[in-house]
Parts: sequence; structure tokens; C-alpha cells
Amino acid sequence: MKRYHFIAIGGSAMHNLAIALHLKGCKVTGSDDEIFDPAKSRLQKYGILPDRIGWQPELINTELDAVILGMHARADNPELLRALELGIRVFSYPEFLYEQSRNKTRIVIGGSHGKTTVTAMILHVLYHVRKSCDYMVGAQLEGFEVMVKLSEDAPMMVIEGDEYLTSPIDPRPKFHVYKPDIALINGIAWDHVNVFPSFDSYVEQFRLFADQITPNGALVYYSGDDQIVRIARQVRPDIKLVPYQLPSYNILNGRTHLITENHTYPLQVFGKHNLQNICGAWAVCKLVGVTDTEFLEAISLFKGASKRLELVRESANSSVFKDFAHSPSKLKATVTAVKEQFPDRTLVACMELHTFSSLTASFLNEYKGAFDRTDEAIVYFNPHAIAHKKLPELTVDTVRNAFDRPDIRVFDDSAALQHYLQAKSWNNTNLLLMSSGNFDGLQL
Repeated sequence: MKRYHFIAIGGSAMHNLAIALHLKGCKVTGSDDEIFDPAKSRLQKYGILPDRIGWQPELINTELDAVILGMHARADNPELLRALELGIRVFSYPEFLYEQSRNKTRIVIGGSHGKTTVTAMILHVLYHVRKSCDYMVGAQLEGFEVMVKLSEDAPMMVIEGDEYLTSPIDPRPKFHVYKPDIALINGIAWDHVNVFPSFDSYVEQFRLFADQITPNGALVYYSGDDQIVRIARQVRPDIKLVPYQLPSYNILNGRTHLITENHTYPLQVFGKHNLQNICGAWAVCKLVGVTDTEFLEAISLFKGASKRLELVRESANSSVFKDFAHSPSKLKATVTAVKEQFPDRTLVACMELHTFSSLTASFLNEYKGAFDRTDEAIVYFNPHAIAHKKLPELTVDTVRNAFDRPDIRVFDDSAALQHYLQAKSWNNTNLLLMSSGNFDGLQL
């Protein structure tokens, strides 16, 4: 029995990897200085929730096969120092996934936004056509018990390729570790300004990602993004280039239909960005032997990933959606999708400034125009989150001026936001709530 210890087991990817190894028959232990739901409940369900909160260097011993280090930990973590002292092998979770997939075909999905959705679409189709695969995806998917699966016999692994840092002791972007046989890039829009201080330095990470493609591999890319096209022109000659673009579609009675030469397929999801994502997933699935008919029949049943234009509630003339959108490009694409899908309804769009980038005053101007398609725009931020990230204080006026929309409403108290939303009339009106957080516990 293999034995693994997780430092910072409470992270989204980390706790799912821990559960995957537990289900594989491994002995798993872990620790963290804070664990919240859903990680806490899920770790408890599988009997691998730490017995107490806090770092426990006494759990690190030479009987361990490896230690897996989460990004939430620090370089001076006492458990990490103990593992290094004992000579125990330490992996970041991207390094561990690569080791587990070394002899498999690796499909890695990269991009500033939509990579979770593309990964989810590919997994949905492969599951539908009964093609076995391992995977790592950044959201809970309908029909999948965990967000990570590891096996001995699956011939391929589908990995969501995040561009953020690998671990506290490894400053490489995660997707530089995976060495894809098939790579996809679906869009580039500046993010993670605390790590990549300029747009050029951010774009460079995607060029390096393309350089990591294995000999005679393939790069699938969205041909409507000029930055990606430039990267595609620079790749090695042995790499197969597979461009894709927005497909033909229409919207009838509030439902989007994908139009092909021979048939029209009603979809469960909507928005131009989702349609682009479908075409990217389609190109990848073709490369692993899925026929067009198989793909189109399967994708018409795809309901989306958690918090990606997820329908919370609806009535005859009103819908509430939640979405992970937080960067300017994600915000604009999500707002546009809902307005195009329901052009006759008023759209109230509310977003939370939650990430390091979005709470940085110098980056806020990037949001100018992001709310142009909304009838009413609302922004929320928590001053305590800014203090926790050790960033300069933001004011309501600073946020309002950055979005450059005179009628925008800015809240810095979630109770006041809730009261305002509950007091509104929602007749023939949709509500879109966008955040990588949870509006400080707002009960949607």
C-alpha cells in the first residue's frame, strides 16, 4: 500500500487528489491550518479529514512514499521542512499528476477562461462514448464523484492546465509541468497580476506551454484570438496545428441550437464563449477517435460545470445564474451571453471583487466596459479581504470610477447587498451573480 501525506489538504484540487488516491487504495493523511466546506465534508465522508487543524510535523516519517505540497502552504512550513530533512520525495500536485500520467496520452486544456468548461465537455463526451480516461478538472461535474481520477489502465488523462504557480517552492506555472501530447489554448486575457506584472509576461507563459508539447503532438487553438495565433505560428514544425472558431448557431425561444451541415442540435448551455468551447472540445475529441455524430449527440446533453453559468432558480419570466467569472474578459463574455440569450428581459449583473488581481487598484481600470451589456450593474467587495491579502485599501469611489459607469452600484457590506437584491422586483428580470468567492456567505 502506497502512503501519501498532503500538506494543505483542504485546497480544492488537493482534497480531490487526496480522495482519488484513497479510492485507489492508498493510505492518505493530511493537514491544514484551515479547512472549509465542501472540502471538510468530503474529506470526512471518506475518513481522511485531519483529526485537528494545524500543521503536524510528527506525521512526517520515513514510512511515507511521498509528500504532496499544496500552494496554500508556505516555504517554511514545518511539515515541509521535516520531509526535506528526512529525504522524503516532495511533489506539488501538478508534478504528482504528471508522474501518474507519464505513460498515458496527456490532454492539457489551457486558457485564461473557459478551461474548466472545455475539460468538462471533453470528459462528458468521453464518458458518454465509453472511452476510459483519468482526469483532473477544476469543478464538480454531474455524474462524476470526484474532480480527480487516477487509475492504472486508462490510456489517457485529461488535465485542466492552470497558469498559476505550481507550489511555494516551485514558481513554474502549473501547466508547464504536464508536458501535453495534445494541448489546447482557448483564449488569453491578462490575469494573476501579482505573478505576471505585464500582459507580455503573461502571454509568454502560454508560448512556453506550447513549447512543452511532446514531439509530434498537437496544438488545438481558438483562431479568433490574435495572441494565440501568434503563438501557433511559432511552434515547432513537428507539432500538428488544429485551429477552431465559433460555429454556426441560432437562438430560438431562449434555447441555443448548434447548426451543422446535416442537422441542428439543441444545447443545454449558451453563450458565444461556450460555443467556442464546444468547438475546442470537439477538435480534441476527434484527435482521440470520437466521431462527429458521437460528439454532437453527447454534447447536446451537456449541462455545464458547477458555477459556470449555472442556473440557480427560475420562474416563468425570471432566472438567477451564478458564474465563476471574475476577470474583465470573463465578466464581459458572461454578461453578453445572458443578455443575448434573453434579450427581452432586464439584466441585473452583480460581481464580487475577490481575486488578488481584481482587488488591486492599478488593475481595476481593466474592467472598463465590462458591464456595457447590462441594464443594471452592481459590484461588491469586502474590505477585510483586501486587508487579508495585504493590499492597499479600496474605496467605493475608486471602484465606481474604474468601471466608468455613472449608474453602477458599489457595496462593501454583504448584508446591505442582500437587502437591496431582496427588495427589488424581478418581473421579467434576470439576475447574474459572478464571483470566484461566495459574496461572503450570501445565500443564493
